[in-house]
Amino acid sequence: MAVAGQRGRGGGAPAGVALKVALRLGVALRSVRAAVYFQEQFLDGGWAGVGVSGGRWDGHWLRRCFDYYTNISTGPQTSENAKFYAVSHDLNHLVTKGRLWSFSTLRNMSTYNLFVRPNICGSETKKVHVILNHKNKHHPIKKPIRCKADRYTHLYTLIIRPDQTYNVKIDNKMVASGNLEDDFDFLPPRKVNDPTVRKPIDWDDRMQIDDPEDIKPEDWDEAEFITDTSAEKPEDPRCSMDNTLSNFSFYENISIIGLDIWQVRSGTIFNNFLVIDDKAYAEDFGYETWGETKIEEEQEQERVIEEKYLEQQFKKKLERKKESGKDRAVRNTIEKEF
Repeated sequence: MAVAGQRGRGGGAPAGVALKVALRLGVALRSVRAAVYFQEQFLDGGWAGVGVSGGRWDGHWLRRCFDYYTNISTGPQTSENAKFYAVSHDLNHLVTKGRLWSFSTLRNMSTYNLFVRPNICGSETKKVHVILNHKNKHHPIKKPIRCKADRYTHLYTLIIRPDQTYNVKIDNKMVASGNLEDDFDFLPPRKVNDPTVRKPIDWDDRMQIDDPEDIKPEDWDEAEFITDTSAEKPEDPRCSMDNTLSNFSFYENISIIGLDIWQVRSGTIFNNFLVIDDKAYAEDFGYETWGETKIEEEQEQERVIEEKYLEQQFKKKLERKKESGKDRAVRNTIEKEF
């Protein structure tokens, strides 16, 4: 599952940028039909009444068509610079083990459970934030993920699976993957350095040291492994802290999906949100929405480049004619003098 957008005090995006969002959750289901928990393409103006206003959220949303669409497609667009924006939708408090994540109400964003967004600030900060809530603490992903920073529409996807693995995709291409326990600081580290411990002066760095007085016993058993019947499986010390290791891919209360954004430079358009338990459906949805936009944007860019080229050629032609006219005027003057 995933969510995308600009949010936070450093956020900003070029005017006219469009962000599309696919939210996925991988589930070990054997059902033939996909369960679509939430899908919003902003095909009508009904979303205009669900925006959050008052308090710090004083930014005004506009209903805006995508620049390069031949088909009618709209989405909420930020309209004022240096403003906070918010819009949310109720998920009807869906509860399901290992299938869905929960989104807290925008009235208190400090309690959100899953947070994904591209963050663009100046020329240096261009990263994707992935933050998960565990035991009321926010844990950002430890891997650096670079976001797209241009005027084109982009698709951001996060997949969370019950086996506690995840994938992050941009434009349906993998940019990060791994295990939740390894890539988020949910648990204390397995080893902690003790700054007070010092290496002894007479420490021998050799891994093994031969004992010249040691002699191989006559009854030595050459077996590679000898079973120790009295041995017991060691316990993970972290288990005693929490009884059992936590399931990081489970959240109970499913309530709100929303955007909470701070933008220095307005103009970003959001569209095509999807929460689903089927990877193939989500990929098809992405290609049918963002994919069509990508094709039209590429065609528009080619047209713009061609127009600029023809314009430059026309200017060069005018300059050549102008220079040629000056040369003729000089020649005519010289001929008259002689």
